[in-house]
Amino acid sequence: MPATVGVLGGGRMGAGIAHAFLTKGAKVVVVERDAEAARGARDRVESSVAASIERGAVSASAEALLADFATSVDYADFAFCDLVVEAVPEDPTLKATALAAVEEQISPHAYLATNTSSLSVTDLAAALARPGQFLGLHFFNPVPASTLIEVVIAQRTAEETVDAARRWVEALGKTAVVVKDAPGFASSRLGVAIALEAMRMLEEGVASAEDIDNAMVLGYKHPVGPLKTTDIVGLDVRLGIAEYLHKTLGERFAPPQILRDKVAAGDLGRKTGRGFYDWA
Repeated sequence: MPATVGVLGGGRMGAGIAHAFLTKGAKVVVVERDAEAARGARDRVESSVAASIERGAVSASAEALLADFATSVDYADFAFCDLVVEAVPEDPTLKATALAAVEEQISPHAYLATNTSSLSVTDLAAALARPGQFLGLHFFNPVPASTLIEVVIAQRTAEETVDAARRWVEALGKTAVVVKDAPGFASSRLGVAIALEAMRMLEEGVASAEDIDNAMVLGYKHPVGPLKTTDIVGLDVRLGIAEYLHKTLGERFAPPQILRDKVAAGDLGRKTGRGFYDWA
């Protein structure tokens, strides 16, 4: 386990990643774009830690855990990190710029990872001076409860970096699925394919959202159906991934009109109170 972990971006995913490392004994610093965002990141991590303690999933006290947690607005605070995980929005230019800026601040021996769910890790590595120490660590939402991390190997990722990633995942009590860099990797590609077909079925009036989801939950033992999962992930996030896969893999990933319409209307799923389901 890295002794000190940095997380760039303290939204839902970044806060979850911080939580995961923090509760397994690492010191964690989350860097955000401004003071207000940093306060939001702290609130999310503190709430997540408190919830884990209440459930009995974590035995340490909140005070002890949060003593090893900090937020910042300065990339220079990554200087002492053994690993930094980038968790900014799924925009390739934003991610590439952020990763290059982080690399300038970290130790030559530190590792750098991106939490992208679909973008090319090889392309993101292009602007880095040390691509051998970079790879994808695709965490799943909600991070504290998820047992999977997708380890994505870019073209120039060193074998020792992959080995280190396997050890980190094991130390977090999760399971690594190791994949080569390809559009959508394994999880997003399969998950989005099912979700898009479920949306088309809903659009065509084949069945209700509830019945489509129940078919997968009861028939195939999925813990959550594809439409409800889309609500949890965020319809805007799913649309962004689908558009990227459509561009790279072809028409089978073309986003259905129902998805575009809901995103345009601001119905983004659980985070806005409405998506394919009413979360109010």
